[in-house]
Amino acid sequence: MTEYSSQGDPARSLALLWRTGERTGRRGKPDLSVDRIVRAAISVADAEGLAALSMRRVAEQLGVGTMSLYTYVPGKAELIDVMVDTAYGELPAPAEVAGGWRGRLELIARENLALYRRHPWMLQVSTTSRPPLGPNLIAKYDYELRAVDGIGLDDLEMDSVVTLLNGYVSGAARGAVEAAQAPGETGVTDEQWWYAHAPYLAKAFDPRRHPLAARVGAAAGEAYNAAYDPDQAFEFGLQRVLDGIGAFVAARTAGRGPV
Repeated sequence: MTEYSSQGDPARSLALLWRTGERTGRRGKPDLSVDRIVRAAISVADAEGLAALSMRRVAEQLGVGTMSLYTYVPGKAELIDVMVDTAYGELPAPAEVAGGWRGRLELIARENLALYRRHPWMLQVSTTSRPPLGPNLIAKYDYELRAVDGIGLDDLEMDSVVTLLNGYVSGAARGAVEAAQAPGETGVTDEQWWYAHAPYLAKAFDPRRHPLAARVGAAAGEAYNAAYDPDQAFEFGLQRVLDGIGAFVAARTAGRGPV
């Protein structure tokens, strides 16, 4: 299931994201606030997945009536926007990072991957074309742009580099999260899965017809003890993405134009 961000009423969503019209709890009522509701919603999504998220489920988590939430949050669509923006606020933004632009982008990639692993439900929220325009998302974008500011790229190229890196990380994170969740969702570990399938594959598969698949697959399986190693895949891909950006930056600063 994929949810799309920015599906709520624009005026109410932005007021909620920027806290321009937040109400406070009435005396004698539970001490509710937007922040407390959002923290509860994130807790539900972390533990149970985005499909389990509803205003009723968040109210249960808080021990209050469902209707009391609507005093603070217009609905689920707006709640998801604030959840995503709040999660972005967890990302560190150190002023000094060793290694120049490459070191800065590498840190950004690793921190974004860690964020997705902490909050896998974020991968089920499509934010690419219609992001929740909250303060933490804008701060994240500004920080990521500063990683490549002043290295010879124009504004559109800076935006494209940030988009490229974030796209790579979200794709890699999806594979990592799926691999981590597979044993719990299926009740079978990777090792159990392989031992169950290996005897039948050995009977059906002729390595002479597909020698490269046989050779490389055997080498990868021995190295990873699985069909796929998300950590190795992320590390390899990240360095190749950074290599490509490096080649592009070198060409631009050499005055040859885009490669």
